[in-house]
This record gives sequence, C-alpha cells and structure tokens, in this order.
Amino acid sequence: MPVVRDGRARDGRARDGAREGRPRPVGDRGAPAPDAGRAGARRRRAAEGRKRRARIVGGLAVIALVVLVGAAGVWAFSAFRGGPEPAADFAGPGGATVVVAVQPGDTAEQIAGEMADKGVTASSAAFYEAALQNSAITAVQPGYYRLQEGLPAADAVATLVDPAARVGQIQIAEGRQLHDTTDVNTGAVRKGIYTLISEASCAVGDGVPCVTYQQLDEAGAGDPAELGVADWARDAVSRVPDRDRQLEGLIAAGTWNVDPSASPAEMIRQLVTESAELYESTGLLETGANSGLDPYQVLVAASLIERESLPQDFAKVARVILNRLAIGQKLEFDSTVNYALDTTEVATTDVDRGTVTPWNTYASEGLPATPICSPGVGAVQAAENPEPGNWLYFVTINAQGDTLFTDNYQTHLDNIQKVEGGFLDSGR
Repeated sequence: MPVVRDGRARDGRARDGAREGRPRPVGDRGAPAPDAGRAGARRRRAAEGRKRRARIVGGLAVIALVVLVGAAGVWAFSAFRGGPEPAADFAGPGGATVVVAVQPGDTAEQIAGEMADKGVTASSAAFYEAALQNSAITAVQPGYYRLQEGLPAADAVATLVDPAARVGQIQIAEGRQLHDTTDVNTGAVRKGIYTLISEASCAVGDGVPCVTYQQLDEAGAGDPAELGVADWARDAVSRVPDRDRQLEGLIAAGTWNVDPSASPAEMIRQLVTESAELYESTGLLETGANSGLDPYQVLVAASLIERESLPQDFAKVARVILNRLAIGQKLEFDSTVNYALDTTEVATTDVDRGTVTPWNTYASEGLPATPICSPGVGAVQAAENPEPGNWLYFVTINAQGDTLFTDNYQTHLDNIQKVEGGFLDSGR
C-alpha cells in the first residue's frame, strides 16, 4: 500500500476509496461498509504489530547500549590493571628504603607507574585503586619521597601523603655560601650549601647512604660543563683560581628538590642547571644595556649587593658598584675580604684588608673573581637595573641597616662618625 503524505499517494493518485471521484462505501450511521471495516481492521492490527515490534527492538537497542558502555568501562579499567583479574598487591611488611620521584604535573596513573617501577607496590593498578580511595593524594606536591619496597598499595598511598615521607628538599637563604663559615664574634658555624645538601641526603635513612660534605666539595671542583654551568658563565668559571670555589653563586637562593639517592655530581648539576634557568628568567642575558656588565659579572655584583645591604638599598648599592668600576676606583667592600677568610664579620682589620686574594676588593680593582654568595632574585634584578645616581660611597651605621650614601669623600668620613655603638668594630 502506498505511503500517504498530505492526502496524496506517493504515486500521485488519490486516497483509496476516493479514486476517480467515486464515493466511499458507508454503512449505518456513517460507519465503514463491511468490506472496508475488515480491511481497516487488518490494517490496524498490522500497524499495532509494527508498533509492538518497534518498541521491542528499541528496548533491546537501549539494553545493548548500556551493556556496551558498561563493557567498555570494565575493559578500560581492566586494561589499566593488566587484565580482568584483581590487581597484584603485596601483603607487606615493607622492605628496603627507596626514593620515589613525583614530577610536576604527574597524574595518579603516572605516580602509580613510578611506584611499581621502584618495587614499592606489586602493580601500578593496585596503587591506582588505593589512590582513588584516599582523597589526600590530590595534595601531593612534586618532589622526592621515602618509601619501602613491598608495601601493600593502601600503605604506600598512606605513606606518600604523609609529610614526613618527603625528602631531598633544600632551603637556601639569600647570602648563603657553598662552604661553612664561622662567625668571628660568636664562633657559631653557618651551614654552607654543601652541608645543606648532605643533610637532605641523610634524611632518607636505611638503604640510601648519605652524601658527605667532602664528596660534594670534590664533585663541585669538577668539569664545569659536566656540572651544568651555563654557557654564559663557563669561560669565567674555567678561570677561577680556586676550583673548590668555582661554583660559588651558581646555586641560587630558594627552595629546591634534589634526589637524595643521586650521586654528588648529579645533585650539583641539577641545582646549577635549575638555578641558571631562574637567573635567566630575570632578564640576565639582556642586562648589558642597563649595567654594561656581562651575565656572570651581574651575578658577581648581585652577590656583593646581597652581602652589603638590605633590600631597600639594593639598587643604590648597585649604582655605587657601577660608578666605581666606571672610574677605576676600588670597590673596597669588607664582605669580599671576609669571603676569602671563610669568616663572617661586618668589619675587618687592617691586616685582613691588606691580604691580597682574588676576592679582596681593597687589594685589587674591579670585581672579585667569583660571586661571594648566592644572591636572591631581588639583588640580581638590582644589579640589572641600578638606581640612577652619582653615589660613590655608602656606610651602614647600625644593626637595623640604616645606610648613608654620598658622592663626596669628606661627607662619607662624616657619615662614618655616625656609626652607632661600635657597630663596625672588628672582633679579631
């Protein structure tokens, strides 16, 4: 039977019972005639049959879709686990200590892979399933963590999210030096960067030996290129007269994560490389337009600024350095004298200042042979963009850091008389 659309058959003819203008047969009260009624009933039964079949087919299609989606989810999870069987897991207790790295941007799946690779868990899927049950996993920060081999997955997750598991984090304050220094007046030892690295490596415990201060000192005297020294510093570093000090200033102040299970050279290389990236982010490579110094010289100047002044005076001290270099006047900074002596003191003695070293700016013109500490970003930025001015002299007159600047030597001598309470007296 043709499909009807808008009162016309698909073949262009009129509806059944109305072809050629003939009237449609009707029975009593306008009902269809008997023959037409039977035909209509057959058509209605056929239509109802088609509707029932459509509903059955549609229902089966929905069921099939649900089954398909469910099967896809099971397949995806099973694929991550490695199969339909329960994920392999250790019964515990744990064994030897290992260090696990969490990299920036790692997902739970990636951490799970690291756990399995290090033998902490029997499978990545076991750790992943356990991580889904512990909301604290979302707070884990990039860094290095101490765990044990052979842990049940739930225990591995609980250990990872415990702050006590974190190791290898080093905080280097502005003005810190590579080596330990001793305060002249109190005898207190200020830990150097190598000591801080050593202590961070010793925090791991059994199974991971400490890296010693001596090992780091020896590694730091190695080939600058192998230690990650950037191209812009390599030539100057290769000419440093004391190899033990060649990396001074190249490990920046800040908070760093190092792998405590790495070798001494690997730790140093990581810190030197990441520090170079930090320094370069300040515009170090383009700084010559403002300071007239090359990048390594900027770092040297920044270290002097860090040791000689407080942040509010950084840019002024930077200008004093540049003004003196421009006219060939010695810098005469006590901090450079102390650096060569491995001691810390605001003041120095006549003997100290008269001792010629590659760092003593009383004895030689120009910048010292290396930075004398690790400068902070603020000091580096001040060296890159010194404050305009004609100052040649400055003196800090008290422990609060109040500093007086001038371009006149007599005024400078007068300012020295304002120093409070023996602040500049030497303890030697």
